[in-house]
Amino acid sequence: MPLPDVHYFLPQWIEPSDKTLDCDVCVYGGTASGVIAAVTAAKRGKRVIILNPANHLGGMTTGGLGWTDSGKKSVIGGASRQFYRDLGKHYGKEEEWLFEPKVAQKIIDGYVRDANVTVHHRAFLATVLRDGQRITAVRMMGGLTVKARMFIDATYEGDLLALAGVRYHVGREANSVYGETINGVQAHDKHQFSHPVDPYVKPGDPTSGVLPWINERDAALSGSGDSRIQAYNFRICMTDDPALHIPWQKPDDYNPLNYELARRWFNAPKDQYNDQLPNYEGRPEGFIRKFDELQRTPTGFAKTDTNNHGAVSSDFIGASHVWPESTYAQREVVFRAHVSWQMGYYWTMANDPAIPQRYREVYARFGLSRDEFGDTGGWSHQLYVREARRMVADYVLNEHDTQHHRKAPDPVGMGSYPMDSHNCQRFVRDGRVMNEGDVQLSPAGPYGVSYRSIIPAKGECENLLVPVCISSSHIAYGSARMEPVFMVLGQSAALAACLAIDANVATQAVPYASLRAELDKAKQVLEA
Repeated sequence: MPLPDVHYFLPQWIEPSDKTLDCDVCVYGGTASGVIAAVTAAKRGKRVIILNPANHLGGMTTGGLGWTDSGKKSVIGGASRQFYRDLGKHYGKEEEWLFEPKVAQKIIDGYVRDANVTVHHRAFLATVLRDGQRITAVRMMGGLTVKARMFIDATYEGDLLALAGVRYHVGREANSVYGETINGVQAHDKHQFSHPVDPYVKPGDPTSGVLPWINERDAALSGSGDSRIQAYNFRICMTDDPALHIPWQKPDDYNPLNYELARRWFNAPKDQYNDQLPNYEGRPEGFIRKFDELQRTPTGFAKTDTNNHGAVSSDFIGASHVWPESTYAQREVVFRAHVSWQMGYYWTMANDPAIPQRYREVYARFGLSRDEFGDTGGWSHQLYVREARRMVADYVLNEHDTQHHRKAPDPVGMGSYPMDSHNCQRFVRDGRVMNEGDVQLSPAGPYGVSYRSIIPAKGECENLLVPVCISSSHIAYGSARMEPVFMVLGQSAALAACLAIDANVATQAVPYASLRAELDKAKQVLEA
């Protein structure tokens, strides 16, 4: 079966253009953060253009992540909180944090339409033009050029900040870099193989080679740094409603070896089960645990936000490392590989006779939903890029902030979610496969994100703001990288950009007292 017609980049999308457009604020990236930033600036009378390297606005907020990872909702304010209240209006509630992708899409598109923000979809960055420390214009593949006084990089990848020459990091820092304790290589018991599972193609025979996406060598020293990043997947909206249900299809490029770990894992002896193993407990989808129910259809069936859970699940562990610094064409290859791998995983779970029947029954009962992602066959248009580049600025958010060992004096938003890194690799230790990279540690409480974490360091670029690929260590980013926080920081970035335009100063020269006054007016929450 061919893969769903869903893509990250196709050459035929690029349309030649010799146009040069002029605006006050140019937002590169149509994520929810980028949309909130654009609408905020437009409501303050600025001319705004969104250049969106995608076919839809909203990023993960409209791309399947309907089970909102919010942390402490009390610290989500401003336009971000209003988004969840607008969702609530749709569902007849005060606010709603569990929502269908199509509803989020309707609201996000409405924001842009009502604010009269110009949007260019399928706009892929080719060149950044600079004059000293200022970006003067950006040029897209195809030739479209946009001049602006302020630029906001709201992509998950940080492509604009990178082409602008701003310093960034990819991967996990060693604990020693910022004096942290849970950064770098980490092998723990969560989302882990709790009992031995053979890693070799021919069980017990190392000469047969390891199964796909497993490193033959043991992991490096705990706490050491590397270039690996946490696994990506698609957050899939499933349903068991027969009227909407689309059965799982077997990809044409299906490789049985890709799912041999699943076969071995899901056939573990029952007496070795623990809370990390699939555990059928009567509720049909209960053993999966991450078939998170969003809403009920009018006929009483479920719609879900399905995420990774356990030792073997929908995360394509090891396949994301090349994404951040790849070209758009190279990312298309990685994107399609993720579609194929995850589609094949669901098909295996629903159909492979080697998978125990009780698991097959549930996966077969669920499928894609016909009323979601209509132009891509029910499959999400947004790969969950959990982290990519992270800016390195004058204030690097790290474990000391999350654990309240220090406090930023210039907050523009707050994080509160646990420091959450998905696994980064699989390796062989003592003849068994192990997962590595998963970390889950709660912060000491809500913490502030410094203004200096969303702007480049002094002397690098004076008219760029970065509300998504913020200046943060890997492990602190695992807490801050939540969609509500990105929207908060998008609004704060736009308010700072407006102040900088009005005063004709660099973003680094915006007085925090002035910015704080605007943040307070916008009902941002800056203290817990």
